[in-house]
Amino acid sequence: MSAIFDKKNVIVTGGVGFIGSHLCEKLLAEGARVICIDNLISSSLNNIDFLLKNPDFEFIRHDINTPFNPEQYPELERFKISFQGVQEIYNLACPMSPKGFEQTRMQTLYANSIGIKNMLDVAVKYKAKFLHTSSSTIYGPRPSDNHKLKESELGAVDVHGARAMYDEGKRFSETACMTYQSVHGVNTKIARIFRTYGPRERLFSGEMVPDFIVNALDGKDIEIYGDETFTTSLCYVTDVVDGLLKLMANDSDIGPVNIGSDIDMPLVEVVRHILEMTQSQSRIVFQPSLLFMTPLGLPDLSSAKEKLGWMPLVPLDEGLKKIIDYTMAYKNLMTDFGKTAAPTAPSPDQPMS
Repeated sequence: MSAIFDKKNVIVTGGVGFIGSHLCEKLLAEGARVICIDNLISSSLNNIDFLLKNPDFEFIRHDINTPFNPEQYPELERFKISFQGVQEIYNLACPMSPKGFEQTRMQTLYANSIGIKNMLDVAVKYKAKFLHTSSSTIYGPRPSDNHKLKESELGAVDVHGARAMYDEGKRFSETACMTYQSVHGVNTKIARIFRTYGPRERLFSGEMVPDFIVNALDGKDIEIYGDETFTTSLCYVTDVVDGLLKLMANDSDIGPVNIGSDIDMPLVEVVRHILEMTQSQSRIVFQPSLLFMTPLGLPDLSSAKEKLGWMPLVPLDEGLKKIIDYTMAYKNLMTDFGKTAAPTAPSPDQPMS
């Protein structure tokens, strides 16, 4: 029988990032102690500034592509890890920037192989539950008949393609989770996340919605990387975090679960909503597609609804209003990818300082 502690110790890798910072915030609100790990290669400390004074929160700058031993950090002594251990690990660490993926190709490759291996080893050591955030990209391109994707579908990815280190990397990392589960008994969970939006996304990195809003507020052209037919689904970040928490709390072995919106939305309509809400006169301009910004399939959410009792709740207009209000208040603090692009990643035996 597992020991019961007043507060569980939770590790969140990639915890300074867009989704990761919201997850850290929610875990703290629910009474957990949170160890946030990030190498800051594609994230900004602005995302967690308001958490740093919380005694139940600690940020560790570390690259998961090198082994991680929480008992070696004096600042984590108050978490009593040598006695209590770690109860949960959320693995969100992986560079993600449609415009900057070429600069982090090696880091992405390592994160989806060496990095997840290192964190799964931590889970083995402490018998921790392990949740890995996979991606809708494991299914491959959007199906020609546009059917909604079930978790049982095998998908198809070009293993030699320019973005294989991410797409095939996510597939391999799922394999790593299932292998550690069968060999070492790790309680692993896999969330396949579809496109997500909300406050704290990076500017001008190709994440679309924050760039649309900033340019609308500044009266600049709004660029869509594709044509009028480009459609996507958008799930608000707090809904995604809620899905991750429900998946971690589920004690059954339910396999991978899709987390996202199943509503197909033309990007042009998203921009028109933003223009109306900001009363902007900006023009819509179409640009050539980006390698990492291509139409992806829609999720079948049956498993999430039936097994987790989860479905996205925040409607688009409400989500857009929240990110517009955030952008107006914090625009000067939002990270500009063009100014902070990460350097080429080191090899795993040369960790970032």
